[in-house]
Formats: sequence, structure tokens, C-alpha cells
Amino acid sequence: MRVLPLCVVFGGWLAMPAFAADAESWMNDLAQAERTQSYAGTFVYERNGSFSSHAIWQRVDDGHIHERLLQLDGAAAEVVRLDGQVQCASDGLAAQIKQRRTWDDRHIDVQALSEWYEFRVIGDSRIAGRAAVALGVLAKDQHRYSFELHVDRDTALPLKSLMLSDSGQLLERFQFTQLLPGAVDAQLVQPGSTCKAVTLEPAATSKPSTAWRSDWLPPGFELQDADVRPSPASKESVSWLSFSDGLASFSVFLEPLRGAVVTDARSQMGPTVSVSKRISTPDGDVMVTVVGEVPLGTAERVALSMRSAVQQ
Repeated sequence: MRVLPLCVVFGGWLAMPAFAADAESWMNDLAQAERTQSYAGTFVYERNGSFSSHAIWQRVDDGHIHERLLQLDGAAAEVVRLDGQVQCASDGLAAQIKQRRTWDDRHIDVQALSEWYEFRVIGDSRIAGRAAVALGVLAKDQHRYSFELHVDRDTALPLKSLMLSDSGQLLERFQFTQLLPGAVDAQLVQPGSTCKAVTLEPAATSKPSTAWRSDWLPPGFELQDADVRPSPASKESVSWLSFSDGLASFSVFLEPLRGAVVTDARSQMGPTVSVSKRISTPDGDVMVTVVGEVPLGTAERVALSMRSAVQQ
């Protein structure tokens, strides 16, 4: 069966319940495989017309997941993680790591995601010389993007992922060029000499606390984390909030203006949008910036909905 583009799938072609049941089964297998299987491989990543290639090793040992990611072109860059926590990163990456996730470590909850995405089998494919099943992960509303996902038939590991707009435009590509499932030598997940130790705040064990709230969020998105950080551009502190629906995510940054003259802005590079809006609060004007992998209209609505906790 030939794989169909998602812009075609959005029609009624895949209305049969059996396809949906099969797709959810594959998604559950994928979620399990990413947490339990060791493998090595190389992949390419495309975003906004730019390509990069990478090597990756994952070793699952006594319930612990050791991961190492190495950029193969351009400036050398490396990240090593243990059980999802960054242990070290090359200089260029260490300065960028603000959150605990560095590359894809989504713990997929298929049942929860089915509220906001529809899963469909859309065909058979072959990626990196391996037989795969192609799945459609279709957004049920305009506030998130859809995916075409190719899953290895032998291991259920993801071999290819395309993020697509509602018109079928390619926003982001991840695709293995080689996948070698099986045992990975412990030495291959050890950091190189340029990998610098990274210290991050421990993950919160309770609901995040913040002085800000949103009057509107896209359905399914919930607050995941919140913090206050120094501004890179001023002496002010910046409030940061992170939201996710379990697959898509965005961050909100709020910085007091103290009379500074700024203008609203909006931009998009591949799947990532950035929207800045000036809003008024009882304590003065604040610049709100929303950054993440959601449509521009959604980001703008979130930005305009932000309120201080004391506002009614």
C-alpha cells in the first residue's frame, strides 16, 4: 500500500474503525519501545529548509536509560542523558539547555492524546532499509499540528516523523538513515572530552506555582512548569511558564517593561512560532512572548489572555 500525504488523509478515506484501533496499538507499542529498547543509529533533521545529521545511542541497562546524541556536521556538539536528565553538553548546547528535555523523550500517553489527536494507519513504507507502518496523528482542532509517523515493524521504534500544517506543508522532519537495534556497548554512551557537566534544577514534585494565569488555553494544554529567571536583555526578572498537551508544547515569557518602548512582533521558523504582545497589568505594562510549536493564531490568543494572579 502506498503512503498517502496527510493533506489527502484529512478527507474521509480512513473512516474505518479497524484502522484507528490498529493505529492506537502501534502507538502504544512505540511508547513502550522507546523506554525499553537499546539501539544505535544515525538520523537527519530538517527544519526551515536546513538539514543536520546526527548519531544516537540508547542503552537500557537494569531499568536505566543511557542516551548520547552527537552532531555529525558543522560544529561538534554532544549531549548525554541518564533517565531523561541531562548529564553534560558541549559548550554550544550547554548555554541553550533551559529545560530538562534536549531531544525527543516524550512519554506518550496514547489514551490522553486521543482526546486531541486522531490516530490512523495510512499505509506501509520502508525507511532506512527497514519495513515500517505509516501512521497519521491528526489534530482534531486548529490549535496543534498533525504528524505523519513511520514506525519500525520489528521493533516499534519511530523511524520517521513529519510535522505538517493543516494545509499539508512540511514544518519539520526527523528520519533515520540507519537503525541498529540491540545491545549497545556501555562505552558508546560515555561522554566525550568536550561534553561539559550541566546542573539543572530538580524536577518539581508538586503543581508549579506562578504569579500568572491564562484566561484561555487551547483544549488539552496544561501547565507543566514555572520559574523566574534573569532577563538576558535587562535587569528585570522574567517569569516563565511551560504548557503541553503531551505532544505539542509552548512556553510563555513575561517581562515588566518599566516604561521601555517596545513593539509587538510575530514570526515563524519551521514549526516554531514566536509572538510578543504588550499587555497592561495593575503593576504596569508587561511584554508577553509565546514561543513553541503551535500555530501563530493560537500563540497570539494565549499571549493576549495572560493575566497576573491578582487580576479579576
